[in-house]
Amino acid sequence: MCTAVTYYTKDHYFGRNLDLEYSYKETVTITPRNYVFNFRNGKALKNHYAMIGMAYVAGDYPLYYDAINEKGLGMAGLNFPGNADYKELDPNKENVAPFEFIPYVLTNCATTGEAKELLTKINIANINFSDELPASPLHWIIADKESSITVESVKDGLKIYDNPVGVLTNNPCFDMHMFNLNNYMALSIESPVNNFSKKLNFDTYSRGMGALGLPGDLSSASRFVKATFTKMNSLSGDSESESISQFFHILGSVDQQRGCVHMGEDKYEITIYTSCCNMDKGIYYYTTYENSQITGVDMHKENLEGSSLVNYDLIKGQQIKMQN
Repeated sequence: MCTAVTYYTKDHYFGRNLDLEYSYKETVTITPRNYVFNFRNGKALKNHYAMIGMAYVAGDYPLYYDAINEKGLGMAGLNFPGNADYKELDPNKENVAPFEFIPYVLTNCATTGEAKELLTKINIANINFSDELPASPLHWIIADKESSITVESVKDGLKIYDNPVGVLTNNPCFDMHMFNLNNYMALSIESPVNNFSKKLNFDTYSRGMGALGLPGDLSSASRFVKATFTKMNSLSGDSESESISQFFHILGSVDQQRGCVHMGEDKYEITIYTSCCNMDKGIYYYTTYENSQITGVDMHKENLEGSSLVNYDLIKGQQIKMQN
């Protein structure tokens, strides 16, 4: 399962936790402007916005988990089992496979407004990448400097929700996540006030008691509440260092530790990586489960007029700086 968030200081940030029990040997992947996308609807896109993100590259095709483009639009796909419903081919729409949905949007759109307009023409079709890589059940968060939206292809059709909190996890559907926040409106960053009974005296025996009731389990519904509370109340300075540090702390509040979510046999779900993208500068920062040191890749230090993918293997080994 996964969690994605947006965060705004002087610059604008977008990223996610990827929580799974296995890895596809994903890499930080830069797609330059002249890489040719041969979409399954028969169209070839030869010139487009460049992008950077985390992808599994299969047959020279970037299967992006999350990415931002050079215009500052970001997008991530998160697991949505049981609810995702991809459609048959529609001759009246632009048929887009789930695995090409992120590059389809990011190559064509510079803002969430443009993405909304594009989505009116799209049908997310039930097309596998290959027999070995069937379509994953996903929903998506799309964000720019101003706003974010959530996109879900469900039985009732393609749903597009304004996302005022800039957070997405997994099941249930996004409108149910937002409704569930009503149950936590009494949470506060301040010390609690006695509303229980004026006849009783209570002792505020610990800091942080205003947030009593904030979920701490690893379910997707609980992670949505906790990430939203953490993000909406989060404060940091405007520098790049302060901003990305705070971003990783926000997602750190809902990361998954090996041993806590058993997937059968000897498999356990963990936070394989956490990403943080500066959407203004085109820098992709990440940490991995074994390496808590922040690593960055700047897309603008590559030749964005090229036609070949640029890949950086993840630095997974722990990096420790000894002081003596």
